[in-house]
Amino acid sequence: MKNRVLFSLAILLLLIGCKEKAEVQPQFSSRQISEVIARMTDIMVHDVTNPPLAGRFFSYACLAGYEVVAQNDTAYSSMHGVLNGYPQIEKPDTISGYSYELSAILAMLETAKKMQPSGTMLEEYQQQLLDSLKAGGVSEALLTNSLNYAVVVSKQILAYAKADKYNQISNYPRYTPLEEEGSWYPTPPGFFAPVEPYFNTIRAFTLDDNAQFKPAPPAAFSTNKDSDFYRLLMETYEKGGTKLSEEERLIASFWDCNPFALQDNGHLMVGAKKISPGAHWLGITGIACEKAGVDFSKAMKINTVVSVSLMDGFVACWDEKFRSHRIRPETAIRKHIDPNWQPLLQTPPFPEYLSGHSTISSAAAVVLTHYLGDNFEYVDTVEVRFGLPSRKFTSFQQAAIEAGISRLYGGIHYMDAIDNGRTQGLQVGEWVLRRVEKSAAASGVVADNH
Repeated sequence: MKNRVLFSLAILLLLIGCKEKAEVQPQFSSRQISEVIARMTDIMVHDVTNPPLAGRFFSYACLAGYEVVAQNDTAYSSMHGVLNGYPQIEKPDTISGYSYELSAILAMLETAKKMQPSGTMLEEYQQQLLDSLKAGGVSEALLTNSLNYAVVVSKQILAYAKADKYNQISNYPRYTPLEEEGSWYPTPPGFFAPVEPYFNTIRAFTLDDNAQFKPAPPAAFSTNKDSDFYRLLMETYEKGGTKLSEEERLIASFWDCNPFALQDNGHLMVGAKKISPGAHWLGITGIACEKAGVDFSKAMKINTVVSVSLMDGFVACWDEKFRSHRIRPETAIRKHIDPNWQPLLQTPPFPEYLSGHSTISSAAAVVLTHYLGDNFEYVDTVEVRFGLPSRKFTSFQQAAIEAGISRLYGGIHYMDAIDNGRTQGLQVGEWVLRRVEKSAAASGVVADNH
């Protein structure tokens, strides 16, 4: 009898010990996803990563995290069969005793570390994360297993990224501006070469063809004062210089997002610290996910689909930019109207048509509206750390429209590029959702639209 009691007590203590160990699980929310994206953004500012390339980095990092979620949460399905050329990502079944949420975060980090030029800067943050979890009682085994899982998935995502042909762009000849009236030419103060002239040669995530949403042609260049182009030119001249209201100036600055902007510090031109348009919209995504209180898995999906829409938006937009090669307002106005005119914002280094910000903002807004609802009020604090005040919006589309018109106020776009960019962005956003949610329904997963 005594031995039986001792045996039962030993079993009870063992079960209690196991329960205590099982309870020490890392807790994650949308905040940790946003923190990784913020860390990636800091490196992009450091590296002066161009907007389309930033969209590429965000997309693959988010896909790595999402794939871990899809392998462990039955409410979500893999992007295999959804995205162009996306492989069947193998789940490392030999690894157990992990936290899939931690593995998702680590998969994002492992992917970003390899893809971003200064990605090794993420090593310190990753180690701090693991150390803090260990100090909080998470076992060394769980941390190791979670990291090993992340590495296995990340390697497969990196192989998928390598196959998108971005690494072949360096083999193309250097872009030479067209010597034609009305064509783009490098602008002051940096006179930079154009950014990513061959971005339309890489594999998009969902587009059947990179010219799938080819916009109407831009207004033909003309110095005739009765022409459509000249009217557009005068509109930018009158509304995009220094004769703006305080609110218009604030809107232009808030959405500037030009990582190539330079400041004149005496005898030296130095880069201003600014994030890319895609980073701004992923910042909005993080704010909205936290306000909506979505769980980790849903936040991972929303960030991923937004990133995919950004990437495909850039591909579609850049396909047109280097088809039309249209002259920037700064160049045309100085030559044909006012040689002393200056735009409020520095002109980004690539052709004018379409407006990239209009395209990607509208695409991201479509996705966010689908998952979080229309008339979603939020306060955008993304630019606060760069010295700009927060702005309140009553919907994602309101923000997207403001982002578009900011380019007119800034003096860097014509209105047809803004309007047609928005049209293209709406088309891309809807197309991405159609691909993602149609495939989710086909796999037996209920489409997540609320």
